Amino acid sequence: MHDMVVRNGLVVDGTGAPAAHADVAIDGEIVVEVTEPGRAGRARHEIDADGRLVTPGWVDVHTHYDGQATWDPEMSPSGWHGVTTVVMGNCGVGFAPAAPERRDWLIQLMEGVEDIPGTALAEGMSWNWETFPEYLDELDRLPRVMDVAALVPHGAVRAYVMGERGAANEEATAADVAAMAEIVAEAIRAGAAGFSTTRTVLHRAKDGQLAAGTTASPDELLGIGDAMGAAGGGVFELASDMVVPADEFAWMAELSRRSGRTVTFNCLQSDVWPEQWRELLRLADEANATGAHVVPQVAGRPACLLFGLESSVHPFIANPSYRRIADLPLAERVARMRTPEVRAAILSEQVDVGDFANHLLRSFHKLFPLGDPPDYEPAASASVAAIAEREGRPAAEVAYDLLLQRDGHELLYFPLLGYSHGDFGALQSMLEHPGTVLGLGDGGAHCGLLCDASLPSYMLTHWVRDRDRGDRFDLERVVAMQTSETAALYGYGDRGVLAPGFRADVNVIDLDGLRLAPPEMAHDLPAGGRRLIQRAHGYGATICAGVPVRLDDEPTGERPGRLLRGTRPEPTGR
Repeated sequence: MHDMVVRNGLVVDGTGAPAAHADVAIDGEIVVEVTEPGRAGRARHEIDADGRLVTPGWVDVHTHYDGQATWDPEMSPSGWHGVTTVVMGNCGVGFAPAAPERRDWLIQLMEGVEDIPGTALAEGMSWNWETFPEYLDELDRLPRVMDVAALVPHGAVRAYVMGERGAANEEATAADVAAMAEIVAEAIRAGAAGFSTTRTVLHRAKDGQLAAGTTASPDELLGIGDAMGAAGGGVFELASDMVVPADEFAWMAELSRRSGRTVTFNCLQSDVWPEQWRELLRLADEANATGAHVVPQVAGRPACLLFGLESSVHPFIANPSYRRIADLPLAERVARMRTPEVRAAILSEQVDVGDFANHLLRSFHKLFPLGDPPDYEPAASASVAAIAEREGRPAAEVAYDLLLQRDGHELLYFPLLGYSHGDFGALQSMLEHPGTVLGLGDGGAHCGLLCDASLPSYMLTHWVRDRDRGDRFDLERVVAMQTSETAALYGYGDRGVLAPGFRADVNVIDLDGLRLAPPEMAHDLPAGGRRLIQRAHGYGATICAGVPVRLDDEPTGERPGRLLRGTRPEPTGR
């Protein structure tokens, strides 16, 4: 008798093979049989998947749960969207190694770069660690609903070794590089998933300073890469502005060739260089032709900002008349904003907050009502500017009135990256490229500005089922994108596929009924910290290591997840 059988579902096994109706039998935490419906035999626990999809659990390789993973066994909101494995510590920020006197600095670095409330981090984390191996041990102690893996963050390593010099992005000496390399090698040997850094000026600490490591020399990065090679493991992850792509790719390719390690970078479309992504894909292909392994990590929907009266930004956030009421409770603030005198005062003010911020707050042609269900690929005719033109009103007035809808809970969608031409054409081309990997959902981060942890669910609702402004992807392709392919990036060959011998991480999904709710603001982090969350409806079951952790979109209370250390070889006989 099996421990569990998921019966008669449409199995999409994660390899890209055609979907087929089958039973999936599980013993312990391993899939032992995928067979014709009705052939799997009896089981102690059965899930009727008739009329539903059965897929591997999603593997999300770009999250920022570094603090939350130490206190939240539910790992929400990613756990609500069928994710059974996450990689965190991306973009060079995290909380180990951490000298006691550097804890507050690490918190303000994370708060600035990833918009995670510092009060929540300070309240929630135990700091029962100093070194990275000790941090891994702390993660290992907490049972959770999914498996977690952690990258070593450059910012923390630099500050640990160099103190204020490292935090201020001073050039590292040869001795500094050697010390950093030893810390990274020690972390890799302890089971770290790799190393991460940032090279974008958008990543700044709360104090306004560039994130530590942003301007690190190629010699510093190559020294760390060499240490990863010597330790025999890990992926090198980075975010970069790619101001001079050839220069970045020169050291990235050399690092990969010298160390034998994979380098993965954030590949996005920018309005400043809307076709640069093509060059980045070409350069990655050329690097790989020379023996490197450089993997562009691409998004499934635009990196966006959600403007609202509860979020961190909206078009009137800096107006003096708004600032005077900004600290009022939402209901009272909305009531005041609806009065003619306050409305007129706010709309009459022109505030100069700098070129970049002015662009964000006044680009009404790229600002859209998000709606319910949320529309992340809206036509130009749906923009605030287009509505204003049709109604013969100033765009600012339209934005103001939209923000007051749903009693002030309304959100407006500003696609910052990945929407330069007003559609998903560039995203589709990046996703179609054979050398890319899906990522950039940023689960756990940007709490006051966006919620893209729902990306795995969105890949099904939009790209498979609902898209009407371009071609859709085959179901089998989308499942492979976020299971076997993401797992392979980090060497997790034991998961991401439904086949005998593989880990029993499974989703049972009602594709026809799968729905994303609009994001909403919650105050459920430690110390009442706020975050945007987004729920999904349509997951009949999420199973991690053979244990149901969610049934019919509700938690079961089971916590079979664990820390992933190092790689996981493929099961024999695949």
